[in-house]
Amino acid sequence: MKNPGILIAALIVMLPGLYAKAQVTTDKATSAETESLAQKIVNQCANIKEGEFVLIQGGVREMELLEDITVNVAKKGGYPLLTVGSDRLTRKYYTEVPVMYDLRAPELDYKILCFIDAAISVDYNEDPGLLTDIPAERLAAISQANAPVTDLALSRKIKQVSIGNGLYPTDARAKQFGITYKELSDMFWKGMNVDYQELEATGNSVKKVLEAGNEVHITNPNGTDLRVKITGSKIVVLDGIVSDEDLKEGFTGAQVYLPAGEVALAPVPGTAEGKIVVPFDFLSGVESKDITLVFQKGRLVSMTAKSGIERLREIYDASAEGKDEFSSIDIGINPDVKIIPGSKLICWMPAGMITIGIGNNLFAGGENKTTFGYNWHLPGSTLTVDGMVLIDGGILVPVK
Repeated sequence: MKNPGILIAALIVMLPGLYAKAQVTTDKATSAETESLAQKIVNQCANIKEGEFVLIQGGVREMELLEDITVNVAKKGGYPLLTVGSDRLTRKYYTEVPVMYDLRAPELDYKILCFIDAAISVDYNEDPGLLTDIPAERLAAISQANAPVTDLALSRKIKQVSIGNGLYPTDARAKQFGITYKELSDMFWKGMNVDYQELEATGNSVKKVLEAGNEVHITNPNGTDLRVKITGSKIVVLDGIVSDEDLKEGFTGAQVYLPAGEVALAPVPGTAEGKIVVPFDFLSGVESKDITLVFQKGRLVSMTAKSGIERLREIYDASAEGKDEFSSIDIGINPDVKIIPGSKLICWMPAGMITIGIGNNLFAGGENKTTFGYNWHLPGSTLTVDGMVLIDGGILVPVK
C-alpha cells in the first residue's frame, strides 16, 4: 500500500514488503548520483521553499543521500530535521518494547506533524522477513494507534516524497525479481531520469480517457475478468512533481513516489464484480503463487492461493473494517521502466502495469481510511474503458 501517513523513523510500524517503499543495499550510488538525486528531490519533486520545515527520514546505509537532501533543503532556506533508523532498531522496537504501549497515542509524531511542511523518506528495510514472527494483531494495533497521524498529515496537506516505489535496488529485491542487482539498479536510475514533461503529458492523456469513462474491464488469459464502475471518480496523476497547482488539490496533489509514473483512481464503491488472478506476489520475502481474488458488490469475498499466502491472511484477518473493499486501480505510465522478459519484476510504474488494491485508497483520491491496504500487480493484463483498449496485454496503448 502507498502509505498516506508519516511515521517518525524511530517508530516505523510498516511490515517489510507490505508497503511500496524504498529499500537500501550494501552497494552504493556514486557521490554524483546521490547529489543529483538530492537536488531533484528537493528542488523539483518536493518543491521546497524558503522557510519550510522539512522532515527527512531514512536508514544508516543511505546516509550520504540523506546528508545531501538535508544540505539541499538548507540551501533553499528550509529547516531540515533528519531522523535515522535501521533494521536493528525496527526489530528491537517490536521485540523489546512492551505490548502495553502498542495502543498508546503517538504524541511525538503528532507534535512534529503539527509544524512540518514536507516529509522526504527513503525506507531502509533490508530483510524482507524482518517482522515475519511478530503477531499480526500487534501490527494492526500499532497501525490503528497511528491513525491520528495520518489524519493530521492529510488535513495539513503535508508534502510527501517517497523514494523507491517498489523499485529501489537491493540484493533481496533483485533476487525476488529473478534479475541481477545491476539490472535492477540500471532500471531504477533510468526510471528516475525519465522525461518528466513527457510523463506529465502521458498522464494527462490517460486521465482524460478515465474521466470520460463509466466502466473499467480488466482481463487476462489466466482467468482474470473483472468489471468496475468509475463514473465520476477522481483521477490522480502521479508524475513525480509537486507544483503549486498540485497543492491546491490537497493530499492527492502533495504526494510523490519515485520513480514516478502512475495514474490512479478510486472506483465507485460497491461496483467491482468478478475475479482477479495474480500470478505471483511477495510478502515478508515469501512468494505467493496463483492468488485468486473474487469480488462481489465491491467486496473481497474469497482470497485463495496455490501457496505462500498465510502471512497475508493473518494480517488481513487482524485488520480493521474496510479492508475488504475493492478500492483502487493504478496504471503505470513510465516508458523507461520495462519488465525484463522471464523475470518476476513487479512494481507500480512500468508503462502498461495494472495494479489493483483493497482497503485504504487515500493515495488514489478515495475516502477509505482504514489502516490496512494491500495491492497486487497484474503484469501482462488488458484494461479497457467502455470498450476502448487502454492497456493491451501489458502494453500501454498511445492515446490519440
